[in-house]
Amino acid sequence: MSFPVRRLRRLRISDKMRELVQQTTLSSKDFICPVFVQEDLKNRVKIKSMSEIERLPLDDVNDEVEGIVNLGIPAIMLFGIPTLKNEAGTSAFDDKGIVQKAISQIRKNFGDKIVIMADVCLCQFTSTGHCGIIQGNKIDNDTSLDTLAKIAVSQAKAGVDTVSPSAMMDGQVAAIRKALDEEGFTDVSIMSHSAKHRSNFYSPFRDAAECAPRFGDRKTYQVPYTNSREAMMEVETDINEGVDIVMIKPALSYLDLIAETRRRFNIPVSAYSVSGEYALVKAASQLGYVNERDITEEILYSIKRAGADMIVTYFAKSASRLLEES
Repeated sequence: MSFPVRRLRRLRISDKMRELVQQTTLSSKDFICPVFVQEDLKNRVKIKSMSEIERLPLDDVNDEVEGIVNLGIPAIMLFGIPTLKNEAGTSAFDDKGIVQKAISQIRKNFGDKIVIMADVCLCQFTSTGHCGIIQGNKIDNDTSLDTLAKIAVSQAKAGVDTVSPSAMMDGQVAAIRKALDEEGFTDVSIMSHSAKHRSNFYSPFRDAAECAPRFGDRKTYQVPYTNSREAMMEVETDINEGVDIVMIKPALSYLDLIAETRRRFNIPVSAYSVSGEYALVKAASQLGYVNERDITEEILYSIKRAGADMIVTYFAKSASRLLEES
């Protein structure tokens, strides 16, 4: 051979050598596990579009969280499905609401063994299915801010660690931070769904949380998937308003934005591997088109490699078991 060969394969020659030079690591400590709790439910309800994911009655929440804690997962993200829905979404900030009850119960039984995060939005609680309050024929941004602030404070009273606004209302982080601080909840952190895109990958979640819009769509408040600069403006705005953790959502088709956020900003970055990403893997696996274990691992590693410090994922429990075995 007349030319020098750079033999990069030397670093792939054995399992131990590959472990030694591995750049991206993944563990159960990187995961946030979504939990759906439904008011007045007697038994668990399987979500057809999301294999192995269930809506829980309040009585089953402790068992669910105990299993999550035992897998070494440090945090949960609570989503509530109320019995009462109205145009004002009043169940969302009811101190005896389903999310508030779940937070109180988890805090009482698990103390600081788990970080309790809760979604702050209105789509599950409004009769319209929209993420903000409707005035006339459109979402009223500033009225919605008042309601989102009430939700965050009510969750803080219940014992939440982190509130996670996902409504994509302008000024939501500032409004929530102000309300929390005024009520004395200065230690409650905010993880905003900062760049939440208008995505087709949310469809199974809308089934899980019963939150599909009853009319229209969410184009006026979610970020177009065509606009990367706009996504970065949303992230920067949240940082300027005092957010503690930013989030890119969805994850797999938005790895470039996770990487760009990591490059630009010195703040913890979360990625939400959403319901559609989960459902696609599950469906393809059940048909025998992919190996679920291998492709799940690859997806989660790629999200971490892009720069995410933490991943909200429906694979949290199954991936944690897989990582334990490997």
